[in-house]
Formats: sequence, C-alpha cells, structure tokens
Amino acid sequence: MEIRQVRLATRSTDETARFWAGLGCAVDTDAEPDSVRVTVGTTQLVFRALDGMTGAHHLAITIPTGTFAAAKDWVASRTTVLGTPDADEFEGPPDWNSRSVYFEGPDQQLLELIERRDLAPGGGGPAGADTFLLSVSEVGLAVPDVLGAVEVLRRHGLDPYANPPGAEFAPVGDVHGLLILVSPRRRWYPTLDRSPSDAPVVVDIGLGSTLELADGVLLR
Repeated sequence: MEIRQVRLATRSTDETARFWAGLGCAVDTDAEPDSVRVTVGTTQLVFRALDGMTGAHHLAITIPTGTFAAAKDWVASRTTVLGTPDADEFEGPPDWNSRSVYFEGPDQQLLELIERRDLAPGGGGPAGADTFLLSVSEVGLAVPDVLGAVEVLRRHGLDPYANPPGAEFAPVGDVHGLLILVSPRRRWYPTLDRSPSDAPVVVDIGLGSTLELADGVLLR
C-alpha cells in the first residue's frame, strides 16, 4: 500500500513549514490558501491551518534498511529525539522486523523514522532528507470503533498487518504503507504524553473511491 498524499490539520502553518524545511524537505506555501505542502520522499503532506485543533498527529517515515544509526544521528542534530527514561530506540511489535526512533515534530506531532528490515537495503548517499526519507509509511488515525474500521477496510481489500487487531490498536496495510488505527483514548507511543488528534485527515492510497472511517477521517 503506497501512501501518496496525506491531508492534515495544523495549528501553525509557519511552524510546520520551518520544521520540514529544516529537515531539507521541499516546502510550498503557495499551492493552496492557508496551507503548506511538504514533499517527504514519494509522499506529499498537505497541512491546513485549523483553529482550535486538539491532540497530535503521528506519522512514520521509512528509511533505507541499513541506515538506522546514521539516520538517527542526522535527525537528532535537527530536532529532539523522543523516548522513555530507559531507551530511545525501539524494536517494532512481533513480526514487524523493524526498528524505530521517534522525534518531536512541529505542532506537537509525534514523528518516527522506521527501518523495515523486510525491505531491501538502500541508502549510501550523503546524510540528508533525500537519502533518508523514502516515504511516509504510517499514518495514525483515531477512530471510535477500531475493530469496526478494520472490518470496513477488510471489505475493501486491506488486511490487518502482522498481528491480530485489537480494540485499541490495529495496523492495516503492508510493509510499504500502514494505517495505524487507534482508539481516541490511546496515547501515542512511546512518550504517552499526547493523545490522537480528532482533526480531519484524508489519506490518498489510490483506493479509487472515498471511504469514511470516522467523522473527518477519509481514505481515497
């Protein structure tokens, strides 16, 4: 599943633009009114200003297999790496064969670099966004009925990934792209200090039609 575009809300387009430009991503503030468009590898993010927004978005970005240490050092030089008192590197859930480092994004976003070891090794270029940021491969989506949303997605050909879905957390998709379905009550791992946003999110995965998983949560 390829995540082509994600449309999200932000409290501050200026802060969002500065952050992603600081990582070296292409940023366009003129494409749409009151919005900022960011290119992250093969994925386009579009952030639109929303007054009164609550909670935090979660996005994960795939990095080339074999570049974890270098990518971690690179992102740590540009923003704050997040973790627990005991760790700032995390193995993925059982059967994911992945490793992650989390970092502070703009507007309380909880962002993640993830090395998916089932993908072929890559990298080798100079340290920077063009080398490390391949694509957005996870989008966190808060839905009131996680298992119900899983069944809706299953009927559209999208299956749970790796492990059985639960009532609070269910990844759906494949190693290339995942929708991370969570209960609005579940706080974002690993810091557990922020809740999912209930702001509108539109994810373009080439579905061919529009599917509403919850109020304002759309797949296309």
